[in-house]
Amino acid sequence: MAARAVRTSLLAAAERPGERIAYRHVAAGLRRAIAAGRYPAGQRLPTEAELVAATGLSRQTVRRAFQELASEGVIYRIRGRGTFAVPGDGKYLRSFGSVDDLMALSLDTEMQVVEPLHVLASLDAADQLQVADDMVMAMSFLRLHEGAPFCFTRVHLPMELGRRLRELPELADLAETGARGRITVISLVERVSDRPIHSALQNATAEVATADISRRLGCGTGLPVLRIDRLYRDRELRPLELAVNHFNPDRYSYRLQLRRVDPDGTDRGTR
Repeated sequence: MAARAVRTSLLAAAERPGERIAYRHVAAGLRRAIAAGRYPAGQRLPTEAELVAATGLSRQTVRRAFQELASEGVIYRIRGRGTFAVPGDGKYLRSFGSVDDLMALSLDTEMQVVEPLHVLASLDAADQLQVADDMVMAMSFLRLHEGAPFCFTRVHLPMELGRRLRELPELADLAETGARGRITVISLVERVSDRPIHSALQNATAEVATADISRRLGCGTGLPVLRIDRLYRDRELRPLELAVNHFNPDRYSYRLQLRRVDPDGTDRGTR
């Protein structure tokens, strides 16, 4: 019964353009089903052939979705028996190996606005974004999984890029505190910028939770939280966006997926 429900939910993946994107929808659908407990210990997940038949996608696309989940430690395979879910601890788990992986966060999480996009004076953000004065556009929000907040993010943008972002209909729907949407800011920045995002400089550290952050994330004041700052840049390393993220370690587990690169420069991906 659970397998049938998951196959039905995955049919939407076949309606979305591009195999490169479709495998992420398949992986997200399976990830949600596993998190919801639809595949308890010993119950097999649908096979590649079953998902190909259900979605109309290629076997290669479905296989890539399984590979992503395996690299995250969400599933495991037993030869001759099938694919099974790894018992979880209730935390939201994702493995990130590229900017595209970060853009795909909206597939199985939701944004809830804390502060809509607005003008902010910030010397530190302006310095990192390399803008002429101290004025930037900023926005803060919670990232939710299954309705529970696991990350609090403050995004900072150069003024011109922020003005373009504000004209998008998706941002009009997120103009009030508490509004929710299934988007990522970096995917919107990619749409409005004439300089595509090429890389992200990331810094991760532990930080004591302030009263404000602990209240928003539902964790104890003074306890350590994970802080990850990401500075998104174009091909010439010019800054496009600064995102400061605080994660509740009781609800989130961060994994970095490392890839091998062949001598000819080809990304070998995760094996």
